[in-house]
Amino acid sequence: VRAAAPPPPRADEPRLVRLEVAPREALLGPGATVALSVDAVYGDGTRRAVAALALYESADPGRVAVDDSGVVRALGPVGRTAVMVRYGGLVAVAAVLVPRDGPAPRYPEPRSFVDRHVFATLGRLGIPVAAECDDATFLRRASLDLTGSLPPVERTRAYLADTSPDKRDRLVDELLASGEHADFFAGKWTALLKNRRDETSDIAGTFAFHAWVRDSFLANKPFDRFVRELLAATGSVVGNPPVAWYKRVRDPVTQAEDVAQLFLGVRLQCAQCHHHPFERWSQTDHLAFTAFFTQVGRRPSGIRGEDLIFHRRGTAVARHPRSGATVAPAALATPAPALAPDDDPRLALADWLTAPDNPWFARALVNRTWKHFLGRGLVEPEDDLRETNPPTAPELLAALAADFVAGGFDLRRLHRTIVTSRVYRASALSADGSATAVDGLAAFRPRRLSAEVLLDAIDRVAGTRTSFANLPAGTRAIALPDNAYTQATPFLRIFGRPDNSSACECERVDTPSFAQSLHLLNAAALRTKFAADDAWPARAAADPRPTSALVHELTLAALCREPRPEEVLLACAFVDAAPPAGADAMRVRRERFEDLLRALLDTKEFLFNH
Repeated sequence: VRAAAPPPPRADEPRLVRLEVAPREALLGPGATVALSVDAVYGDGTRRAVAALALYESADPGRVAVDDSGVVRALGPVGRTAVMVRYGGLVAVAAVLVPRDGPAPRYPEPRSFVDRHVFATLGRLGIPVAAECDDATFLRRASLDLTGSLPPVERTRAYLADTSPDKRDRLVDELLASGEHADFFAGKWTALLKNRRDETSDIAGTFAFHAWVRDSFLANKPFDRFVRELLAATGSVVGNPPVAWYKRVRDPVTQAEDVAQLFLGVRLQCAQCHHHPFERWSQTDHLAFTAFFTQVGRRPSGIRGEDLIFHRRGTAVARHPRSGATVAPAALATPAPALAPDDDPRLALADWLTAPDNPWFARALVNRTWKHFLGRGLVEPEDDLRETNPPTAPELLAALAADFVAGGFDLRRLHRTIVTSRVYRASALSADGSATAVDGLAAFRPRRLSAEVLLDAIDRVAGTRTSFANLPAGTRAIALPDNAYTQATPFLRIFGRPDNSSACECERVDTPSFAQSLHLLNAAALRTKFAADDAWPARAAADPRPTSALVHELTLAALCREPRPEEVLLACAFVDAAPPAGADAMRVRRERFEDLLRALLDTKEFLFNH
C-alpha cells in the first residue's frame, strides 16, 4: 500500500529564510570535538532547533570529521576548513580551525594590511611565517610573476649590488610599468576570454582583440571600465575590438555563464538544468541572468568572416525550456531592473556588475589575483566563490576587495599591494624548514613555470629566439595573441598552454609529464637552438674570459644569483678537462658548454618559480 502524499504547504505557512549554525567558528585541537547547534529561522520570526534533522558534510574529511548528529571532531593536520550544514533546501557553513601545539609564534613587522590579516590568521593557528627570501629570489620571483620574464643579466647585477632599503619596492614599480607586464596579463585574460582563431579569416579579429586587452593593461584601465566595455560592445572588430568576444562566445547561455564565472566567481552551469543542493542559485536565476544577453544581434559586416554586433530592439526575456514561461533579466539576488524596449539590458548588467557594493565582483578579481601571485586562491578553486566554499582568510579577502573598490578598481595598485607585502616576500621553506604549509599563507608556494614563460626563459638564457608566423621577429611567447600558436608550437602544446576554449583557469595544464621531460632532453627544436652559432654555447666557447666568469654569467641569467663555489668548481672541471686525443678542442669546448646549459635548464631551481 502506497503512503498518501503529504499535504501541500498552506498559503499562510511561514517560509524558511535562513539557517543559523553555532558555533560559526570553532577552534579544535587534534582529537577535540564540538556539537553544532542548528536553528531554522522562518519569515515570521519563529525558530526551530533542527540539528537532529540536518545533513552534515566536511569540506576536508582528512582534517575534520562530522557525524550524522552534527558532532565535529578535529583529526589534523593544522589548518582551516569548514563543515556544511543542509536543511530545508538551505545551506550554512561552520568554520573549523585546527591549531598547532606549542608557544605562540612571533611575527615580523607587517608592511601592510595584507600582512596584518595573514599574521592574525596564522596566529590563531599557532603557525609561524617563513623567513624573508633573499634578494636574488625576490628579483626572480617578482620578475616572473609580474612580467612572465627573467630579468636581463645587467639588471640582475645592478639589483644585487644595490644596497638601498627600498630597492624591492622600486623594482616592483618598474616591472608594473613595463610593456612585458601588459603582455603577460593580456595573455592571461585573452585565454580566459576565449580569443580563438578557428579560420584564417579570424586573424584580424583575434589580433585586434588581443591588442585591445594589452593596451588596456598598458594604460592601466580601471577594471570596472574594462568589463563594461567588453559587455556593452557593439559594432565591428575594426572599430571596436571587444566585440570579438561576442563572435567567439555566441550563445546567450554561454555568455551568461562565462561572465558569472569570470567576473563574479559564480558557477551557474549546474543551475541551467536544476537547483544544485549545495548552491543557492536556481534555474530561474540562471534564466534571468541569461536574459541580459538575449537581445544581442549580429549581421555580416563588410569584413569577411566578421560580424557586426548590435542591440536588437525588443523586450529581453529568456524562456523556460519546459514550461515556456518567460523570465525577465535580473542580476543574482537582485530584483529585475525596469527596462524599456529600447534599453540595452547589457548596460543594466554592467551597472550592477561593477557597482562598488556588488558583493562578488571585487572579491572574484582579488581572489583570482591572489592565486596568481601566491599560488593558491583564498577561495579555491579561484572562480567558485559559493557560500559552501569559504575562504581560508575571510577577513583578508574582504579587506582586499574593499581596498580594490576604494582604489577605483586599479589593477596595478592591487598587484603592488600584494607583491610589496611581507607575505609575498616569504621564503618557500616554512619556519621549521619543511615544505610550504597552510594554503600558501605561511610560506611561498613554488610552482612550475607556465609554457610561454618557460619557452621565453629558455630563449633568454640560451641567447636564442623562437619564430612565430605573422608576428615580428623577436616576439616573445608571452605576447602571442591567440590559440593558433599553441597548436603550431609543439613546446607550448606539450607544456600545457591553453587552447582558449574555456573560461576556467583549469584549462592550463601545469602538471609535469613524461612528454615534457623527453622534450627537454631530446627535442629537435631545442637541439637546433642550442647548437646554433649565435647561441650561448657557441659564444661562450669563443669567449676569451675564464670559464668561471662564464659560469657566473650563465647562473645569473638562469637563476638570478651568483653560483656557489662548489658549482663553479664542478662546472669548470667539466668544461676545462682535456679534450680526447685528436679531437677539435674548440668543438669539444662548445659541446661541453651546451651540456652545461642543458643541465642547468633541467634543474628544478630553473623550472620553478620559488
